[in-house]
Amino acid sequence: MEVIPVETPARSQEARLEYSRQLERGNILLLAQTPYMPSEEDCAFLRAQRQSESKAHKNIAYKPHLDRATGTAGQAEEDAGRLHRILAQYSQGALAFLSEIFPHYARVWKVDYASFRPVEEEGRVLPLRHRNDLMHLDAFPTRPTHGARILRAFTNIHQTKDRVWGASDSFEDLAGRYARAAGLDRVTTPLSSARRRAAQAGRLVGLKVPARSPYDEFMLQFHHFLKGHEEFQRTGRRHVVAFPPGASWICFTDQIGHSVLSGQYALEQTCIVPLEAMVLPELSPLAVLERLAGRPLAAAGA
Repeated sequence: MEVIPVETPARSQEARLEYSRQLERGNILLLAQTPYMPSEEDCAFLRAQRQSESKAHKNIAYKPHLDRATGTAGQAEEDAGRLHRILAQYSQGALAFLSEIFPHYARVWKVDYASFRPVEEEGRVLPLRHRNDLMHLDAFPTRPTHGARILRAFTNIHQTKDRVWGASDSFEDLAGRYARAAGLDRVTTPLSSARRRAAQAGRLVGLKVPARSPYDEFMLQFHHFLKGHEEFQRTGRRHVVAFPPGASWICFTDQIGHSVLSGQYALEQTCIVPLEAMVLPELSPLAVLERLAGRPLAAAGA
């Protein structure tokens, strides 16, 4: 894993493709200064926000498709309106920047949530599967990707404190060591197929059951497996990276094993990028897992 500085704007089509190659190899792109940073007044307002104590919301989220923020504690109408505006503007700014540097992704991506993470991560008390300080790969329980990639841009808006990550070696290395123990061979068994058919029948009668492919089932299992694997958490190789105040960083979080060791006050924007937009599709988690499994794990074009 390497941290690659980004020059803005990307000066050529080849430069944009090279940034994509770096991401798809499992590296992190770093913006030392964020061109879409909220104003200091807006950052100060965000730092004063209190997150809801509801277990349903790990962070304060902004949902662009609904133009709605969730996960905040009770607010006056004026404050709620200002929070909504700041998160919407951050989302729009991050998406505009990502569209400029990755136009081939932007043509086909699905815009997902933006979020604000107001709580100090070091020592944060959460259930094991929700803990950010444990090394993991991202997988969404309610929003299956069917092999599409989870692209995320983060911004540190703390005034003085770095946001510190641990990052693992390549996805291919993690999958080679742990995928079978995590259940890769089980997600294509007749029993797993029967469960997916039952879920499909449930959706037809109106049940809110996620439409997971074998790939999505495995990635969710892998997320849980890695967080609960004490030996991996204790001895697995970890690169420690400190992101300073005002910086942003971009990566595929379904490919980089990562943990947040410390830090408070971060913004983030997620996009789901189909495999067809990849410059190096053979390095994607889906391709790696299908080579290991010896069979398809997601329907083409799903």
